[in-house]
Amino acid sequence: MTTQQYSSKIIKAGALLSDTKAFLSAWDPSLSMEENLDRIRRHNLLGKTSRSRLDDILAVFRQRYLAEEDVTRALATLVRRNCNGSTLQWIFYFHAARADRLLHDVVTELIAPLWSRGIMNVDAQEIESALRKWVENGRTCGAWSDYTIYRVTRGVLSTLRDFGVLQGAIHKRIAPAYLSIEAFCYVAFYLKQHQPSGTKFLNLPDWRLFFLSQEGVERCLLEAHQRGLLEYHVAGSVMRLTFPAATLEEYANVLTK
Repeated sequence: MTTQQYSSKIIKAGALLSDTKAFLSAWDPSLSMEENLDRIRRHNLLGKTSRSRLDDILAVFRQRYLAEEDVTRALATLVRRNCNGSTLQWIFYFHAARADRLLHDVVTELIAPLWSRGIMNVDAQEIESALRKWVENGRTCGAWSDYTIYRVTRGVLSTLRDFGVLQGAIHKRIAPAYLSIEAFCYVAFYLKQHQPSGTKFLNLPDWRLFFLSQEGVERCLLEAHQRGLLEYHVAGSVMRLTFPAATLEEYANVLTK
């Protein structure tokens, strides 16, 4: 996961779900990243009314979905093969949160602990207060004004609502969690590539993005194993996890059969 300081880009970004699908639908795997971006920009394939807005969105997509070629190709495959919309939404959310440390930490450090205590209401003022402390502790790219903190807080909460993590137009609540097994498997494949240790894998902070404890991860692995989407075996403290594909792009094809 990226270790950059927090930025305020979320003010301009949001979830951008329909734009993300259009962007990945237009992606040509035979072209380089720069060639794809240039083609999408020249032909305005996202249908934006201004060049500056298009450039803002493409900059966000570059950060979220283009840092790893295998991820880009896998996401484009999922979209082309008409992957279930809910599954796509959770996968987009996963990559967006990993690319934006602020979004990631708001969920894992502020909202997930509420969930674990059975608290469903999310108080915007409490989130704003936490962000203000993070700014004071130097976790942001420079100082933020009170107005910026206010806008970032609203931007984060509305983005999480659009991704399905929260619900409510004004008063936010944690949404009833339903992570499809296909989305779980995609995330598991990606994380296993980055963390081969079985014990560490089960306790990665990224699972808190979905409010999953170690036991929750293990239950999902068992279900995925039963459905033939992966092989999961445990013998004492030894865990073996294997997948029927060598790359994330290949696994995207498996998940959309």
